[in-house]
Amino acid sequence: MEVVDREKKKKINDIDEGEDHYASVSASKSQFRKVILKARWSDEMGMAEVVDKKGAIWRTTGIVRSGKLYFFIEEVLFWIEIGALLLMDDGDISLSLEDMYVKISDGKHGCSWEEFQAYRQLKSLGYIVGQHGIPWSMKSAKSNHESVSSQGGLDSDEEVDLDSEESRSVIGLFNDMQINETRLVFDVYLPNSKFRKSSPGDPSFVLCFTRGHPPPKADLEALERRCDNIPMKVCHVEEGVVSFFSFDKVELPILP
Repeated sequence: MEVVDREKKKKINDIDEGEDHYASVSASKSQFRKVILKARWSDEMGMAEVVDKKGAIWRTTGIVRSGKLYFFIEEVLFWIEIGALLLMDDGDISLSLEDMYVKISDGKHGCSWEEFQAYRQLKSLGYIVGQHGIPWSMKSAKSNHESVSSQGGLDSDEEVDLDSEESRSVIGLFNDMQINETRLVFDVYLPNSKFRKSSPGDPSFVLCFTRGHPPPKADLEALERRCDNIPMKVCHVEEGVVSFFSFDKVELPILP
């Protein structure tokens, strides 16, 4: 038990060190942002249910199921870091940023610390980022060709659709996720003020996360085939440095 505790403490220290380099970027945002969202964390789901929302943050964050809005752990952590989210547990006790660092260090909630760093980098640049393969809403899972509404709030027809019985629960979707050495992690969209979860369209690219050495060519090609002709970019995080890259096929000239 003592060995396990030492390893967990080392992980938290590594997270703290990784946070230092980001503090200069996020501190100014945190100083001026007001808390506009309240959510309740569920250890059973490994997600947070938003119970009070204002502003427009939630329009491009979280998934909608049966009229309820849920945030994944990377989304929770990102908004807490910039001071926009108040998180509580089942007993209405406030959870701190450090509490969530501990949870994500365990790697049991569908996102590792390194993957969160990639998420944070993309969100800070203005991209819209969602978990790969998990629909924003059940309506978007059925059709990506609905008209985009320019009005605020949840689309009324989306709310009706989400009240119907669903084929898979939020927990079921979440438990299907696996943390592998190389896997498709996020669907990434360009900044879009008219983005709607009921009709998100195709992402700009799918992000593949890799650890250690670059994956074999055959593995990358297999993942690309799963992207349905959507461009794939590869992400690697080393000592807090997030790198994105992609591969293009190049035909070398025939030498004389």
